[in-house]
Amino acid sequence: MRRSRRWLPGLLLVSPSIVAIGLFVYGLIFWNTRVALSGKHDEVSPYGFDKGKNFVDLWHQPSWPGAVKHALLFTAVFVLGALLLGAFLAFLMDKGIRGEASFRVVYLFPMAVSFIASGVVWRWLMNPAPPQRAVGFNQLFDKLHLSGLANDWWQDPSWGMAAMALPAIWQMSGYVMALYLAGFRSVPEELREAARVDGASEWKVYRYVVFPQLRPVTLSALIILGHISLKVFDLIMAIAGKQIITYVPAIATYVEIFDRHDPANGATIATYLLLAVAVLVIPYLVWSVRTERNR
Repeated sequence: MRRSRRWLPGLLLVSPSIVAIGLFVYGLIFWNTRVALSGKHDEVSPYGFDKGKNFVDLWHQPSWPGAVKHALLFTAVFVLGALLLGAFLAFLMDKGIRGEASFRVVYLFPMAVSFIASGVVWRWLMNPAPPQRAVGFNQLFDKLHLSGLANDWWQDPSWGMAAMALPAIWQMSGYVMALYLAGFRSVPEELREAARVDGASEWKVYRYVVFPQLRPVTLSALIILGHISLKVFDLIMAIAGKQIITYVPAIATYVEIFDRHDPANGATIATYLLLAVAVLVIPYLVWSVRTERNR
């Protein structure tokens, strides 16, 4: 009884969370995997076991390779753009500009807006109409006599997904800025002063002293942005809808389940998304655990 008094209250406190996570996370993952491994390609057929055939057949669908390509392009532009812009904003803030608190609020504010709301606004800004009847950026370029900069934005067959990443960069760069700013402020001033005494320029101080200390911050931001980009759904739906030119795996899941009424294919795509996120998250968790143990 004395031993149980030590751990039983804590167990009772966290047990609702354990049950909820077990049911709504791992339970649903198990059910989704079961459907993905079944032959339930319509709403009336019984569940069966297809030995993973769905995972192979999916690559023979004409739209699936394009969806993967779009997701990779979106991820590359979004992650790289948000990291660079966030690091640059944090660098400016670290230099002690006036009104720093106000700038932090302005840069972080987009994160408080949902992807649906920002998608509606950016759909107007990235209207692909020609300058004569355009709105948003194309109209602005026309007014500034820069009509050559007007383009098709997200409707461009080759780089449409790169343009689709612009709203996501705008929305998440403030969050990355906050991570990097915290990292900048955690670097001891003594290290910077020692480098300056040794004759290092301000750029070399950041290049050889500050930025190497920010590798954990960069890794954390990379993991967070990467899994957001792989699962992006609401932003693309708000801007382009279910168009093949902006087809990504999350949109494909919705189409397979609710439009084509094919639960097995939809669950298969969802499983691929889970595996893609796991490839990013699991190594990061292993690295974090090892780092904590070494400390």
